[in-house]
Amino acid sequence: MDDRISTGKRGEEIALRHLEKNGYHILERRFRTRFGEIDLIADEGGDLVFVEVKTRTGPLFGSPEEAVDQRKQRRLIRLASAYLQKRRWEDRSCRFDVVAVVLIPGEREQIRLFRDAVSVGT
Repeated sequence: MDDRISTGKRGEEIALRHLEKNGYHILERRFRTRFGEIDLIADEGGDLVFVEVKTRTGPLFGSPEEAVDQRKQRRLIRLASAYLQKRRWEDRSCRFDVVAVVLIPGEREQIRLFRDAVSVGT
């Protein structure tokens, strides 16, 4: 369990640096509510971006982005709504990005950014 947590935190740090290098301004890290946690919240070119970071250490459990299934997407939308209400930004447009990080010992990390990765239905 501790390995999984440290892997996740390492992946989040890598994702954060990658996003900042690509013009994202990080507003919050690990925003928590009773529904769960949003890994990163950023501003990118005026867009509010909720970022889910998924990290894997190999292919055993599939690619990181595959873990952002419909259930996880619904939870992210609920969390984002709580954040928007807390900040009184209900009318602000936003999107959901996913950063997939693969850490393989002895190799350089792989980072993939999926912009607008979560569909928000009406």
